[in-house]
Amino acid sequence: MKRKVIAALLCTSMAITMMAGCGSNKKTGADNTGGTTKTETSGEEGNADAETETGTTEKKASGQMLTEFTEVPSDVDTEQTLRYAQGADPRGLDPAMIDDGESSKPICQMYEGLLKYGDSNTEVEPCLAESWEVSEDGLTYTFKLRQGVKFHDGTDFNAEAVKYNVDRQTVNKTEDMLYADFVYGDVTECNVVDDYTVEFKLGKKSTPFLNNLAMSLGAPMVSPTACDAASGNLNEAPCGTGPYKFVRWNKNEAVVMERNEDYWGEKGVAKEIIFSTIPDNSARVVALTNGEVDIIDGIDATVVDQITSAGCLLYQAEGMNINYMAYNTQRVTDPEIRKALNEAVNVPELVESIYKGYATQAATILPTFMPGYSADVKQTEYNPEESKKVLEEKGVTELKMMAYTNPRPYNTATGQTLAEALQGYFDKVGVKVSIDSYDWTTYKEKLGAGDYDMCLYGWIGDNGDPDNFMYLLTHEDPAMNVALYRDDEYNTMLSEAASMENGDERNGAYGKMEQKIADENVWLPISHQQNLSGYVSNVQNFIAHPTGNVFLSKTYKN
Repeated sequence: MKRKVIAALLCTSMAITMMAGCGSNKKTGADNTGGTTKTETSGEEGNADAETETGTTEKKASGQMLTEFTEVPSDVDTEQTLRYAQGADPRGLDPAMIDDGESSKPICQMYEGLLKYGDSNTEVEPCLAESWEVSEDGLTYTFKLRQGVKFHDGTDFNAEAVKYNVDRQTVNKTEDMLYADFVYGDVTECNVVDDYTVEFKLGKKSTPFLNNLAMSLGAPMVSPTACDAASGNLNEAPCGTGPYKFVRWNKNEAVVMERNEDYWGEKGVAKEIIFSTIPDNSARVVALTNGEVDIIDGIDATVVDQITSAGCLLYQAEGMNINYMAYNTQRVTDPEIRKALNEAVNVPELVESIYKGYATQAATILPTFMPGYSADVKQTEYNPEESKKVLEEKGVTELKMMAYTNPRPYNTATGQTLAEALQGYFDKVGVKVSIDSYDWTTYKEKLGAGDYDMCLYGWIGDNGDPDNFMYLLTHEDPAMNVALYRDDEYNTMLSEAASMENGDERNGAYGKMEQKIADENVWLPISHQQNLSGYVSNVQNFIAHPTGNVFLSKTYKN
């Protein structure tokens, strides 16, 4: 006896600040959601700030939130170009070969997986798989595939194509496939049942498995023909089944894609989508307010007024992310030293001074709205006197920090800004911290060498499951597990939690893992960043997904 499973782990609450739009005489924010979509009103009228009990400034959003895409008008201009600007260039365009959000956003337009998420949540829905069944023991997943789908190069999508993709990241996995274990780590076999039926065998029960198959990295299907022709690496020649097809990538400038006229589903609205790279926050805002681009992300508190005063709209949503400083536990091996260093940092003060109400202090690794979050987890508290005493006793006077120079979705203020603020706190307790800063692509390469005592990093949840966050601390690859943390007890705890059914017992297991990491001071959790995007007022049907991605096939300008 088998049972149909439709996973539903998370529905993230969002709010959008709606104001007059970039000088446009067309629809303003008040009717940006059309008249038929499901909406909610949140916050107070206007854009007033409110003082919280802790004295920090909380930005109040008003207006309506878009929870699902609306129907596209029949008279919309289908020859238009939609321009989206982000803060860093993609590292690649092969979903099996990269692990960063700036690559993921253009990838989402060109590729699809067996499953997908809801418009504004991480509830699993059919995509290239029309239905699925799970055996009673939870070890066999059988998927019925959508028929009549072709990859952009004309190759048929079928069960053999699925097996090719899974085998590519399991039996044929290379060290460059950083997401392979996230998605397929528990898969022991992928078998073709017939042309449009595929079977997955798991070595153990995995509660997040279905959600993993909807992730934007690792899970999307690539054309076997195109992948073989590119010697196994599609970073510069992407080929999926999505609503948009690759045209060109001008490095450090833009990725250009065009509508897939042979798409199996509802065709994209815009004829062309361009993802531009503009590293500087201010320059990205100027490009928006000048009408050079239609949507931007990576916004920090310093430019919000500039965006709204120009009449553009601000999309403001709760972030499923974590911004943190990690210790290289292979170099800073003494937990007492790590604790003393964490005691040196006044995290609430730091978060308020840098993010000014657009991020909240991270009391745990998991955001408060996620399954597995526990308010009982206790982090090391600010205690500069004790910090200075211990560090003097231990003889710690100099340390090396690595940082990135560009904004990140979990740290819109840039890594350099955060590093300098932390440097100031450490200086007060007698520790001189040098900072080595690099652009994002170089930074990712440098991390692998492990030449740092501490580094800055972050994570955007891919699937709404706590395993996706906590797995970072057991990953073998140093580009994921930047703390280089190795602990058999933790690994066992994580494996057991992933096999548990959703509920109180599983949530409690993640709380225990969080406390273990806090007690050993492996990380200094800093903040959960709000998702902030700016867009011109005539942009319609735009949703910033809680995974940090954007899906633009139904987004358009009126």
